[in-house]
Amino acid sequence: MKSMSYGNLFKGSAVALALLAGAIQFSSVAHAQVVVSSKIDTEGGVLGNIILAVLNANGIQTTDRIQLGATPVVRKAITAGEIDIYPEYTGNAAFFFNKADDPLWKDAAKAFETAKKLDYDANKIVWLAPSPANNTWGGIAVRKDVADENKLTNLSEFGKYISGGGKVILAASSEFVNSAAALPAFQTAYSFTLKPDQLITLSGGDTAATIAAAANQTNGANAAMVYGTDGGIAPSGLVVLEDDKHVQPVYQPAPIIREEVLKKNPKIEELLKPVFAKLDLTTLQELNGRVQLGGEPAKAVAEEFLKTNGFLK
Repeated sequence: MKSMSYGNLFKGSAVALALLAGAIQFSSVAHAQVVVSSKIDTEGGVLGNIILAVLNANGIQTTDRIQLGATPVVRKAITAGEIDIYPEYTGNAAFFFNKADDPLWKDAAKAFETAKKLDYDANKIVWLAPSPANNTWGGIAVRKDVADENKLTNLSEFGKYISGGGKVILAASSEFVNSAAALPAFQTAYSFTLKPDQLITLSGGDTAATIAAAANQTNGANAAMVYGTDGGIAPSGLVVLEDDKHVQPVYQPAPIIREEVLKKNPKIEELLKPVFAKLDLTTLQELNGRVQLGGEPAKAVAEEFLKTNGFLK
């Protein structure tokens, strides 16, 4: 067997070192890019693309990992440093930190400040300014004609309407009907009762089905269980009733980012603040609806929103 000379050995070492240096340099360049991600659902796609477009337009290099997966997937990715920024919901922090029974999550300001502190202390993840929208689970929407005719804007008025003999047939999931934290909690807080013949109970939790039932007046339905920012609400002629007694936790979307990355790109905070401030409930419903119902790409919807509001040229 031919032995390797010292000269060849040093040459080989030099090549290896050069390759290693190149790999390190490539790694640092790749790491310098901000990895933007989101959850896999429609709203995740819209919000993720909004963040991505704003960063790209302002000279911040990015890597696109939008619609990476469900909440556990993106949560694990950001705490592991595999992604740098994604939109999260304030109410979910209650579950991340095993504090779901604390009533503070029903107060928007307290929920945000608590989520911000808990995540920073535990993970050095920074919560940036949230959207004013509340994508709460288990909201109630009614047909717009019913709301307008009876001046219904919130659940207090809804409760009085039902107690006064108003006709309501609610389409909802079995979980919403039976969970102590959902319909029973609303009925207690707002002093109304829906009898079995006033409920259309669906086995799954798909709000597209509950919205369609109310929109089409299936079996007389004129109200539906919804998520606050469901894209199908407004196009289907429904309006969400405000949970004015804060029965449900608040789920405001906010960009969350690793502190290490924010320190390297401090302008991200001020760039995203006015953008998320524009994302109120009706705006998010409209944007989600264009993707869900209109079939438009989330990227195109996000960029048009930014251009319309002067955030992109």
